[in-house]
Amino acid sequence: MVTLVLPRMLGLGASVDRAASVVERNAAALKSAYWVVLISGVVEPVLYLFSIGVGVGRLIGDIALPSGTSVAYAAFVAPAMLAASAMTGALSETTFNFFAKMKFVKLYDGILATPVRPTELAFGELGWAMARGSVYSAAFLVVMVAMGLTTVPRALLAFPAAVLTGFAFGGLGMALSTYMRSWQDFDLMGSAQFAVFLFSGTFVPPRDYPSVLRWLVEVTPLYRAVDLIRAIAVDTVGWIQVFDVCYLLGVAALGLVIAGRRVGRLLCA
Repeated sequence: MVTLVLPRMLGLGASVDRAASVVERNAAALKSAYWVVLISGVVEPVLYLFSIGVGVGRLIGDIALPSGTSVAYAAFVAPAMLAASAMTGALSETTFNFFAKMKFVKLYDGILATPVRPTELAFGELGWAMARGSVYSAAFLVVMVAMGLTTVPRALLAFPAAVLTGFAFGGLGMALSTYMRSWQDFDLMGSAQFAVFLFSGTFVPPRDYPSVLRWLVEVTPLYRAVDLIRAIAVDTVGWIQVFDVCYLLGVAALGLVIAGRRVGRLLCA
């Protein structure tokens, strides 16, 4: 995983080991009911794909991609569902679960009493969130290949892009969680997440929006993830996808920096 391998390549072996210990702790704490949550995270985007991508798609027909080629509406929607699935998996782990561990279970107080530092804790939790998002992404890609919406080589290339999406939203989710005061604050976050899901080129090409709304759509992290994965899965990859990758890496880095500092300030002060 990026969060654990990259620091080791930079000579941060001890920090990687401490971050990995956080991942190991989460894996050891798995309960049987947790698998129900994982399964639901896989089923939800598949239902969207069949109901809207296939069902509504019969009424819409083909959609033109930026390269000029046209694809079935289901093939247009599927990469967006993959990006949304990675986003949902990462945010679920780094918002609700992260907040509960920090505010109510007081798990992080005990972890930070060990040699694990706040930034390493953030890396470990992000690594675990990416593992969860990767399960969603891999399962959904299998469905896409089985339905003929992409090819196996494209699916193999789209998987790292989905992992990167989880990386970005995991860092962003952790940063936001450190500012949450109560469970009621998550209602606002859930509303914002659903709005982003609907208006990120998920079901409608951004060119169909008014110019101001189109600009707002194209600067959202989910749209950049959708643009990246859609180009890999069904369209042609160009220079704009390099920007997508840099954008998502920047979001993840910013989220990690904020989360690490905020956790240290909240729990180590």
